[in-house]
Amino acid sequence: MEYYSPRITFFSFLLASLLISRSVSVDNNITYFLECLTSQFHFSDSINSVIYTPRNASSFSSIFLSSARNPFLVSTSGQRPLAIITPNNESEIQATIRCSKKHDTQIKVRSGGHDYEGLSYISQTPFVIVDMRNLRSISINTKENTAWIQTGTTLGELYYTIGKKTKTLAFQAGICPTVGVGGHFSGGGYGMMARKHGLAIDNIIDAIVINANGQILDRYSMGEDLFWAIRGGGGSSFGVVVAFKVKLINVPKIVTIFNVSRTLEQNVTQLVHKWQYIADKLDENLSLRVFIKSVKSPISYGKNRTIQASFTSLFLGRIEDLLPIMQEKFPELGLVERDCTETSWIESILFFAGFPNGSPLDVLLNRTTQINAYFKGKSDYVREPIPEHGLEGIWKFLNEEDENNGELQFSPYGGILSTISESETPFSHRS
Repeated sequence: MEYYSPRITFFSFLLASLLISRSVSVDNNITYFLECLTSQFHFSDSINSVIYTPRNASSFSSIFLSSARNPFLVSTSGQRPLAIITPNNESEIQATIRCSKKHDTQIKVRSGGHDYEGLSYISQTPFVIVDMRNLRSISINTKENTAWIQTGTTLGELYYTIGKKTKTLAFQAGICPTVGVGGHFSGGGYGMMARKHGLAIDNIIDAIVINANGQILDRYSMGEDLFWAIRGGGGSSFGVVVAFKVKLINVPKIVTIFNVSRTLEQNVTQLVHKWQYIADKLDENLSLRVFIKSVKSPISYGKNRTIQASFTSLFLGRIEDLLPIMQEKFPELGLVERDCTETSWIESILFFAGFPNGSPLDVLLNRTTQINAYFKGKSDYVREPIPEHGLEGIWKFLNEEDENNGELQFSPYGGILSTISESETPFSHRS
């Protein structure tokens, strides 16, 4: 023991020295970075309300975790940011870019919505976060059917503002109201009206970007190459996108929604199999998604489980026009009038977001929905229909993994999506 003791003591001393050295290095980085920002900001008094650092543990953690939707990533993540900047204007973003370049610090940009994979708040190199949560103004022009939307806005805030302004205009994007506009638009923006009106990026007509040199650019000054890249190619790879100008779409005053569930005992395998052949070929006004999970069997006792598929739909029209389409193309589902509800587009947003019937519109303004479970989400594209025996294999897996609450979501493309060239935007998954 005496022989090994000096080695253990030396190793312990070395480890402690390394930890202290790293702590001092990180602290120095923060100090130099903050000194740079203070000199760059036009109003130094705004520093305290804009910049959060680990030195103020409580406020820093609150901001840092606000976009985290997966505790696993938080607990296992690598290096945390040197600072989080929540700018109130473009000049504060420019200052952050200049100081990051000066001190060789990576910038990660997030919209203040939610991030399942930690891409906006985890890194293995020194970095700062530019959190756009304070830049969330929305300006709607009903005469031109356009809107300027700052990228700190959530989809819920966007839909709420449109719904309060007009009953016949809308925007095509996702169903989750806590998603940030900046990340959602930069990645494509699939939603329930995509088969009729394309992705969110297909309706972007201008943008404001601050590039790596701190220049503020619009579509004309940035050029068509950069404008192409930020619509589906990951906007933060090319600069900080401050705002998007979008084309609003016309929607009927009355739309139809339904959610019909079937189980294995109700031929769900055959229904999902048939769905694969018709969902992308239906009337473009109709989007029919399927949500599949394992549930306790309603006709047996004990631990027996079954597969439930929920066929969830938005139709841009009335029930009387929807039913003939479904009876012709998908009679096996057995859709009838009592399964359907006529409503407005903005009320359909509440329905697809899972809010109880009769919920006030202002629930869309809530940005703080937190998921406390450890989970993993993944998307992929199925180009050939899965045969029935393949579906049965999936059902077996879901039933075995019921404790993990696994779920599959099938979303159809087709419609206008199939008519847009794969090279139109960086989002190439069109057909």
